[in-house]
Amino acid sequence: MKHLSPWLASWLLSGFLAFFAATTAADTLKFGNSAPLTATNDNDFLPVAQAYQLHPRIEGNTLVLEWLIAPGYYLYQQQFKTRLANPQGMDISLSQHFLPGTLRYDDYYEKELVVYYDATTVSAELPGLTGDLIVTVESQACADAGLCYPPRSQYIKFSAQGGTPEISDQPLATATNSKTQTQASALPLILLFAALGGLLLNLMPCVFPVLSIKVLSLTSSQLSPHRRHIHGFAYTLGVVITFVAVALLLTVLRAGGEALGWGFQLQSPAFIIALTYLFFIMGLSFSGFFTAGSRLMNLGQAASGGSGLQHSFLTGVLATVVASPCSAPFMGTALGFALTQPTAIALLIFAFLGLGMALPFVVLTWAPGLLKKLPKPGAWMETLKEFLAFPLYLTCLWLLWILGHQTDADTLVAVLAGLVLLSFAIWLGNQTRHRARPVLKGIAVATAIAALLLPAQQLSREKSPQLWEPYSEKRLSELLENNRSVFINLTADWCLTCLANEKIALSSKEFAETLRNRNIVYLKGDWTNYDGEITALLNANGRNGVPLYLYYPAGARQPQVLPQILSTQTVIRALNREQQQETLN
Repeated sequence: MKHLSPWLASWLLSGFLAFFAATTAADTLKFGNSAPLTATNDNDFLPVAQAYQLHPRIEGNTLVLEWLIAPGYYLYQQQFKTRLANPQGMDISLSQHFLPGTLRYDDYYEKELVVYYDATTVSAELPGLTGDLIVTVESQACADAGLCYPPRSQYIKFSAQGGTPEISDQPLATATNSKTQTQASALPLILLFAALGGLLLNLMPCVFPVLSIKVLSLTSSQLSPHRRHIHGFAYTLGVVITFVAVALLLTVLRAGGEALGWGFQLQSPAFIIALTYLFFIMGLSFSGFFTAGSRLMNLGQAASGGSGLQHSFLTGVLATVVASPCSAPFMGTALGFALTQPTAIALLIFAFLGLGMALPFVVLTWAPGLLKKLPKPGAWMETLKEFLAFPLYLTCLWLLWILGHQTDADTLVAVLAGLVLLSFAIWLGNQTRHRARPVLKGIAVATAIAALLLPAQQLSREKSPQLWEPYSEKRLSELLENNRSVFINLTADWCLTCLANEKIALSSKEFAETLRNRNIVYLKGDWTNYDGEITALLNANGRNGVPLYLYYPAGARQPQVLPQILSTQTVIRALNREQQQETLN
């Protein structure tokens, strides 16, 4: 088995941490609450509470929700949900009535959706309930500049005595002694649910590999019973401290107006990419691609593969981090209750979640009989270690699936390319007997830098506003009937020529300015999957494949066919030809 040299191991760890810190800082700047009241460029966004202001009231038996929306921001109609808490604590979904909105094509949902700009009003009929009323309003919003906020829940309390309703981003409760007593009596049951939920987290696919790896290392170590007990305590401490730390961060952010819930860190693409790199490196190590050559091995190996107390503590931290997106049975009830309680009780519930999750490992360290039933150390452990690499690779796939839903195909490809480059850098670091080792070392460093920069660059890029509309025969006919100039791009994701043309010519500032100055409508037909309308347009112009670029000058019914290989000047010249002819005449 080859050994990864210490210089590359330490460089990878420091680079990985620097990449994660930089990208997380960028996310914080972009989504934090310190944004100015008005956006001055594409990177300045209003806090969600300032961009979307809710003014609720009750008129007779009708709940009226009036929204004031900042310029350049909009709300989705389909994401509105309104619920009412009745005196027994059950939620009643309310039937909603909407005003007409604006149709907007949404890239994520891949269809036209109704959205609201500037202002809108949502109304709902209330059932005949008396006393204080608690209404939950769910919404989701985006900015034209490219930012979409996470789904947001707001809680409104209408007092039976009247007055201004209370609005909060945290769950509200009616202030009655009976309810307070009920919550106090329910606390022991909630703590039991939290412990059971934490216990079941160990069976989740994202946690089980990490715990299995730690049990494997514990089995292979010749430790006294007392040392095993201390390892169990260190692991428990790592789990509980991490659970409490996440709860504290969640409490602080929610108090600052952020609509966050359990697993909120998985809403950060930078965090997901960092976890993917970490688990991929762990998988390569367990597959025998390299082994630790020094104590500065990567964080994943340090957390789960060693036998020191710090390794047990880090294993608890790592297991909790990867468990954060999971919600086991019983856990949802405990978390929902925790987020409505004072900070001290909420932290206690999260601590019991950690204790429940740590319980299986603690039992193994305190029950010598169970450890004795495990097979004795031998060659089988190397085989098992190699087998455990595959759940780690599957965890990487799961993380990439989440990333794909959060970002786009370009970011996903950048991360995959980064993983390939990372593998190549590690392979170069293993070439210890090669005569050109110093040269290989330099290439390995450059390759590892590229592996970190690829996804970081993709995340930090500024999204340009979408210039095009999706092509359809109906839309083209409407534009031609109105004597509009139309440019059509028929393309596909698997067409390399198409992608090169879009990158070189159709993404340039000159092209965008020409479209705007000439008032040309840009239609894009995506032929990645079969589309009969696009096929018909191809055939009508003597083609049976993409790319195809067509330009309809204003008033024309027959298009001009542009070359299959485009440059910026070629396409701009074609779009300006009509104007040039008018000048000559």
